[in-house]
Amino acid sequence: MIQIVLSTLLSVIVPLSIPVIAGFLLGKFMKLETKPLSTLYLYFLSPAMILDTLLKAQLSWHDVAQTAAFSILNLLLLWGIAQLAGKIFRLSTPETAGLTLISTLTNSANYGLPLILLAFGQLGLDKASVYVVIQMIMVNTIGVYFAARSEFSVQSAVKSVFSLPAIYAALLAMGLRLLDWHLPLGIQSGVSMIAAAYSPVVLAILGTQMAYVRIFKLESSIKKASYAGLTIRLLLSPLAACLAMLILGISGLLFSVLFILASMPVAVNAVILAEKFNASPKLVSTCILWSTLASFLILPILIMLVAG
Repeated sequence: MIQIVLSTLLSVIVPLSIPVIAGFLLGKFMKLETKPLSTLYLYFLSPAMILDTLLKAQLSWHDVAQTAAFSILNLLLLWGIAQLAGKIFRLSTPETAGLTLISTLTNSANYGLPLILLAFGQLGLDKASVYVVIQMIMVNTIGVYFAARSEFSVQSAVKSVFSLPAIYAALLAMGLRLLDWHLPLGIQSGVSMIAAAYSPVVLAILGTQMAYVRIFKLESSIKKASYAGLTIRLLLSPLAACLAMLILGISGLLFSVLFILASMPVAVNAVILAEKFNASPKLVSTCILWSTLASFLILPILIMLVAG
């Protein structure tokens, strides 16, 4: 078993860690700014990758329906666990909001997609792309609600979703597939060229963002909440994902892909929501860093279990 884990670590995690480390060093010593990089990711790389992948993907509408159902059910399970933990540990409202973000929002795009591609190949990436599009929508709607229910506006949430070009790229890809149309060869080649840059660039962005995650001397209540958050994200979320897929009857490669994506560390953009709506950003930042570092050891084991 140790040999299999080490093999997975060397073949999957080590290649991913190289651009992450490079991005971290650039952020730490060159003070590389993350805002323009995030703009590059959101408005250039992400839509191209989504469009290219969905146009070439070997997907069935059954897979799409199962992925959507899983995303909703898994979200509800994790929300319930976070709310229960908040009551058990008597967390404040901001800390419970932060714990909910930690539990429900995963780094499925800029860490999960490259990982899935290396671990399960192009067919795995095809299935993962649908989950990522759904997660983009959830972050900008339900994620906002979790961060600040009192400040939640359905209109602003919908507006934020449709300000992301990746959503239009997904709609365009689905429309073209329904009509059995294809992009002109030159345009398709250009989109594919941009999509090929997605993985190394976004992993470098992840490393840069980690360099700017602030480490605090935590108060006892936040320290207690961080233990709860890490336990949910690293240990309970894989179990919740298995339960959701058992209920929905999901199996095969789709099970493996969704299981790994649902077990990813805390999404980096969770701290953006936490800071904007005062949902305990100290708590969220701490859990982002430690869950990401822990994932380099935990994810090879999970990949080995589902691949075996």
